[in-house]
Amino acid sequence: MDAALLQRLETADLRDLRDEWERRYGAAPRLRSADLLRRTLAWRIQAGAEGGLDRATRRLLAGKPAGPENLLSAGTVITREWKGERHDVEVAEGGFLYRDERWNSLSEVARAITGTRWNGPRFFGMREVG
Repeated sequence: MDAALLQRLETADLRDLRDEWERRYGAAPRLRSADLLRRTLAWRIQAGAEGGLDRATRRLLAGKPAGPENLLSAGTVITREWKGERHDVEVAEGGFLYRDERWNSLSEVARAITGTRWNGPRFFGMREVG
């Protein structure tokens, strides 16, 4: 977002904010608070430019339980033995570290270990089979 747009939003009244919303997204929300509409509009513009919420956050906001891998703190080490070999995976901020490589999900790590598709949390014993 450019600085001029941000400055314009900061000083815009409710009518101007609604006009900007309608220009970008169609019918404006029926909010009566210029401050709330300003914040919502700024977030929508930012999310469009930078990307919105990640999948785990969307699930959490929708009231769906977070997967077990999302509940682990960075630095936690998950261990699994597979075909006689020990595999250690470290939980990192926004992903996992396995054999000095960064992975986005435990399922990707499980696939690298086994060569087949696995549910990562299930493979690492974090989810019941059933």
